Amino acid sequence: MNDSCIFRRNVTMTNRQQQIASNVDAIKQLIFDSERWLWAHPQTGFTEWEANEYLTARFEALGYTLTQAGNIPGFYTDIDTGKPGPTLVIIGELDALDIANHPESVNGMTHCCGHHAQAAALLGIAAALKQPNALDGMCGKIRLMTVPAEEMIQLGFREQLRKEGTITFFAGKIELMKRGFFDGVDIAVMVHGNNLAPESNIDFACTAGNNGCIMKTLKFKGKSAHAGGAPHLGVNAQYAAMLGMQAANNLRETFQEKDMIRFHPVAMGVNCAVNIIPDELVLESHVRAKTLAAIEFENKKLNRAMAGAALSMGAGVEISDRPGHSPAFHDPALMKLAETCCGDLVGADRVSFDYDAWMTGTTDFGDVTQIMPGVQFFASGEAGIVHGIDFQVIDVEKLCVNSAKAQLFVADALLGSNAEAAKEIIANYKPAYPSAQALIETVDRLIMDKDAVVYDADGNATIDFQNL
Repeated sequence: MNDSCIFRRNVTMTNRQQQIASNVDAIKQLIFDSERWLWAHPQTGFTEWEANEYLTARFEALGYTLTQAGNIPGFYTDIDTGKPGPTLVIIGELDALDIANHPESVNGMTHCCGHHAQAAALLGIAAALKQPNALDGMCGKIRLMTVPAEEMIQLGFREQLRKEGTITFFAGKIELMKRGFFDGVDIAVMVHGNNLAPESNIDFACTAGNNGCIMKTLKFKGKSAHAGGAPHLGVNAQYAAMLGMQAANNLRETFQEKDMIRFHPVAMGVNCAVNIIPDELVLESHVRAKTLAAIEFENKKLNRAMAGAALSMGAGVEISDRPGHSPAFHDPALMKLAETCCGDLVGADRVSFDYDAWMTGTTDFGDVTQIMPGVQFFASGEAGIVHGIDFQVIDVEKLCVNSAKAQLFVADALLGSNAEAAKEIIANYKPAYPSAQALIETVDRLIMDKDAVVYDADGNATIDFQNL
């Protein structure tokens, strides 16, 4: 690990920023220890009970009272400055990924997206805010929140949780939003780790935002038969699915560049022997785009393609659509404030905020930015490919300690000086939805379970692939 002073060359911090940095340095061993513990105990979305228990114990040892999500992992605590003002939420995610081939996987799971580092930094922030004079000059409240299930994976498991009534949504932030975790919150910040190419000497980076997505499960249904002796008696679900993927590929040239559409179906395999005509094949995919309107528009076209492919083979297709992540729009004014704070910490030459760049991956932080100003920026300290088997943490100081410092710098800049900066950003922000409830009602419309091709006794087909 590098000494934090290395990152302060040619940097002039205010006395207040020096105090904040010193508060983090005083507890950074806690950050180092928690990063290693959380790395060694990965669990996927809505099962992160080990991390939840570990962090709960340490937050409570610091004197915090927690509000737990209950039947899913996740909690928050409020820190009141004692002066009226807005509420800032700082978020840390809990979930790992299924990636059994990673050399450090545990039970087939690894934190190869680095969410464990967010949680470690959040614990460091909690500890630093207990240091003397930590809240000096600030007003309003700081809500520290751990969140499950950012990664949109294991759709079958999450659908089972939904059917059981454990969850309503597949993503953690909107699920907690429905449970009131974001009630009373005005502005949001979080930091995600990334491989920012060490040779570039960039410690912090940010883009204008991310795509959103809808989750799709497409169950093609045919009829089994002997593949050699009587294939004419069967209906090949696998062929129908292959035609569906080809039809989707033929639609790609109709996608408009401005919408940043991404569609990438994956066949989940057939459950039969090689000498049997497959009677079922499931595709899973996301439909990603820059706006919810574009997601809905292109999703209908893709559903039509899948229904048409099934019809051409005499097969059926059951379409299950679920809300995924809303597009994330980082407020430019909040981005600029965060960029300045990062530059104050490490030097402006080590910070790269691009106000025009757009990322086509998705994050459920987008659900937050639909109703309030927010920014999620990146911290360096990782190596290898994110979500890859060569992913590793190489610099905890940059990834977690500097992340904690930068987020506290942002909190101080927002809530200091009578929260003038936060109040201005909040007043000027134009959210896509006026409330969490309005967003929830909108994404509820995306839920669909429908047999898109239905045959009558005479073999006539009715096609219905839209969620009206």
